[in-house]
Amino acid sequence: MSATADPTPAPTRDADHWTYRLAELTVRHSVPGATLGIWHRGRLIEAAAGLANADERIEATPDTVWQIGSISKVYTTTVAMTLVDEGVLDLDAPVLELLPELRVVSEELTLNLTLRHILTHTSGIDGDVFVDTGRGDDCLERFAALLAEVDAIHPLGATFSYCNAGFSLLGYVLERVTGLPWDELMRRRLYEPLGLTRTATLPEEVLRFRAAAGHLGTPARVAPQWMLMRNAGPAGLICSTARDLLTFARLHLDGGVADEGGRLLSAQSAEAMRTRQVELPDRYTFGDAWGLGWMLEEWDGRWLYGHDGSTIGQDAFLRVLPDEELAVCLLTNGGSSRGLYRDLYREVFAELAGLAMPAPIAPADHPVATDPADIVGVYERTSMRTEVFQRDGELIVRTRFSGELAKLVEKVEQEWVMHPLAPGSYVIDRDGKGSWSALVFYTLPDGSRYLHYGVRTNPKVG
Repeated sequence: MSATADPTPAPTRDADHWTYRLAELTVRHSVPGATLGIWHRGRLIEAAAGLANADERIEATPDTVWQIGSISKVYTTTVAMTLVDEGVLDLDAPVLELLPELRVVSEELTLNLTLRHILTHTSGIDGDVFVDTGRGDDCLERFAALLAEVDAIHPLGATFSYCNAGFSLLGYVLERVTGLPWDELMRRRLYEPLGLTRTATLPEEVLRFRAAAGHLGTPARVAPQWMLMRNAGPAGLICSTARDLLTFARLHLDGGVADEGGRLLSAQSAEAMRTRQVELPDRYTFGDAWGLGWMLEEWDGRWLYGHDGSTIGQDAFLRVLPDEELAVCLLTNGGSSRGLYRDLYREVFAELAGLAMPAPIAPADHPVATDPADIVGVYERTSMRTEVFQRDGELIVRTRFSGELAKLVEKVEQEWVMHPLAPGSYVIDRDGKGSWSALVFYTLPDGSRYLHYGVRTNPKVG
């Protein structure tokens, strides 16, 4: 990595300041525990506050291991891109060439699906397929076989819809071309070369460390299930400390070069991962565009890349500002974690980079031209049914989880009042605390209608 890299913590004054702010803000947002990591121009700052496990009163420390959720997708992408560098994989070749037995819902998708579609979430495969295929090393192979029965929610390459299932399929592709289980492949190709000593995926590995538990509800209680099924690994099962996560981020800050100057990823692949590949229909929730694995986001005219992750009661946030050599991660285990993220990152980026974080979205403070008849109806994908309807002069959205995903959420059915944000866009107050979420309605060139919510595409079915 860069010659100025120093793995030792920054001066106590810096750590004390951010520990104090983290402690204050975790209480304000009812977050049981959290770890903050900051890497800035060769200096590391670590802070921890609260409890890793509120039931057992286990303290959160900088050495606590947390679930980083979907940030795992960037790790899986990084390993895939090392195989692209070696000529083993081609992003634009049909996946069918690597998996001749692959069958997905349509012939077009089966014949033309590529790794680029998977890495940019444009495959059209319904992404929230949470089916447990066991703990064995064949779990990804068995998961891939299920995709023949999973619906397509939009035409191949037509739009963006966040797709966990695609990354489980990617994990199986990596297994096939290397002959190694995904967990072992990640260890050999990424964790060990980077010196990630507290990064793991399997529960029996994580138990060697102080591991955070997810929490649900208010007051927070430890979630009854600690981890998702093993086949979700390539999409979201990596566990890490803040320090290890920032070491991974530094690999990308330094253009693919690891510590001691060893190159793991070509400069071209590192750049491609953070280069705009597809625009997001909803630019309010999770960035403005997507690269290969990385989310891309504009703050006050400057571009960041990063990713978030959510599992059962745990949330993780990573943002990288390359022109400032700044990477910041926040690992949490319940409560209003996104409110904590917004308040804390606003302070960190303003102080260290002079950068203003975008203001949170809120209902428009001026009249917005809307046509309720244009959006009222039913929108549905495998794991969620969404209804938009009018009641007492207000627009209401009601969501209902179904299938395996319904077993993993606290509330199966919820509804909210919709408030105009912009033409075709609305906001809802999901937690009743003014933390607004966006709903974006749009139409593809073929005339098909969609609701983009939670970075997922929901086709209109009625």
